Amino acid sequence: MSMKKFVVCFVVLVSIMFNSCTPEEETFTESYLIGTWVSGTLHYKYLNDKTGTTWDTKDDVTEAEGQAFTWTLVKSELTHIHIIQAGGTVPKVYTVTELTATTLKYHDSFGATYSFTK
Repeated sequence: MSMKKFVVCFVVLVSIMFNSCTPEEETFTESYLIGTWVSGTLHYKYLNDKTGTTWDTKDDVTEAEGQAFTWTLVKSELTHIHIIQAGGTVPKVYTVTELTATTLKYHDSFGATYSFTK
């Protein structure tokens, strides 16, 4: 085998190894998100039309008084766009690590983790 063929084969082998070792981003079932999720006193309600409401009973806030948001779930990226009553929006992006019919777990880019049950 010539040196040129050896180098080509080596480069192909190395690139196959690196590509196969890259983990694929997990895809979560969006329909599991629909409903009301609770973590302590914090509540998030996700609706089919990709809107929702969040409220915290610790702050004496009810669902009717909660903050509106829109949401998207693409693979494992969950994005909330919180709608401020005085005008404007605040985006928050999370990485979902678990989503089942009864469990929702995600984290943000700052290392904060969240765990909810339905």
